[in-house]
Amino acid sequence: MRLGEKLRYLRAVEGTLRGLNREMTQAEVARSVKKELKKSISQAYLSQIESGARPHLTNTTRMLLAKFFKVHPGYLVDDPDGYHAELLSDVRALEDKLDLWLIEGAERFRRDPAVSEALLLLAKDRDTRRSLLLLGAILESSGLAERLLDVLKPEAGRNARTRKRPSNGAPRGRRQT
Repeated sequence: MRLGEKLRYLRAVEGTLRGLNREMTQAEVARSVKKELKKSISQAYLSQIESGARPHLTNTTRMLLAKFFKVHPGYLVDDPDGYHAELLSDVRALEDKLDLWLIEGAERFRRDPAVSEALLLLAKDRDTRRSLLLLGAILESSGLAERLLDVLKPEAGRNARTRKRPSNGAPRGRRQT
């Protein structure tokens, strides 16, 4: 992935994490950097980076953007040709990949704030994998999900009962083959 693509991706993730339900604009990033870090970076400079007109960052800018987006400064470079992130087998790298997948899902479901927020909460959890395994165990236990939903989120529990799936497990409204 090229530096410009990474910066665009980070703006999208940051916008989601800040509850904007959209990517942050370059101007918003510039204003937020100034407000939060008391340093300045121009929208025009961010545009040059993203477009590839400025393919490299100064160390000062790299450190500033890394601090703002809370990423390692080494992330803010072009990946070498042939680099494939999916080949990593480190457990933390897999956890990070899962978190990013959940954040992307939250962005896709931004029109459903409850689902979007649930996906973001999962992504923010210290041990996302454990949380997903717990969710799977809850769903495997007959009736447990409904009972928990009734106790923890009574409004959501009432809505869920009105949209039950057919007995064969297929989502309502879909043809069963």
